[in-house]
Amino acid sequence: MVVSEQVVVSTLLQAFDLGGTFVFALSGALAGARRELDLFGVLVLSFAAGNSGGITRDLLVGVVPPGAVGDWRYLGVSLLAGIVTFYCSPLIVRMSNPILIFDAAGLALFAVTGASKALAHGLNPVMAMVLGMVTGIGGGMVRDVLLAEIPTVLRAELYAVAALAAAAIVVIGHMLQLPVVPVTAVALISCFLLRVMAIRRGWRLPVAKIAKRKDFDVAKKDPRGPGRP
Repeated sequence: MVVSEQVVVSTLLQAFDLGGTFVFALSGALAGARRELDLFGVLVLSFAAGNSGGITRDLLVGVVPPGAVGDWRYLGVSLLAGIVTFYCSPLIVRMSNPILIFDAAGLALFAVTGASKALAHGLNPVMAMVLGMVTGIGGGMVRDVLLAEIPTVLRAELYAVAALAAAAIVVIGHMLQLPVVPVTAVALISCFLLRVMAIRRGWRLPVAKIAKRKDFDVAKKDPRGPGRP
């Protein structure tokens, strides 16, 4: 029974890891296509977006070489996503917010696999949740940095929070010794729905607001403040 459960967990992790790689690679390739990059640029973005989170996770838990480097399937699904997007981008772009939807799916898959792999390597619950979040946001961050944009995680609606919620569900389920498959399903659905609802309804954390330069200049000239006699 224990061996069977381990096989199920291992198979699920592998499937989710490859699935997350594919959908994140799609988001990276589509972002590159929208910036009118050439075929090489689109493929580079697809690989970077699809594998950066997983590589970071593997290095942090001591898996060397990382799965994305040692297993040809990660390169294969990344290149497949890039080629499909490059030649079929008009069809994909017709979907509603395609990059954000693919990104939400990848976020959920990687957050779950990151937390699960951290637990499998003996990390404590808190660090397992953190690693799940890092795995989820890594690909999107590298994609945005390569495109010279502020990473989505620093400005978007409940991005890292959604990944952290999925990782927390996985960790709590592990601590309570609940069945793996239902816990994983709840974590995936929760993360994806939270991210999509945040996009649709504009839910976000409080944003830092700093007064503009001219407001400081006015304050310097009139210490009493604007509008006072």
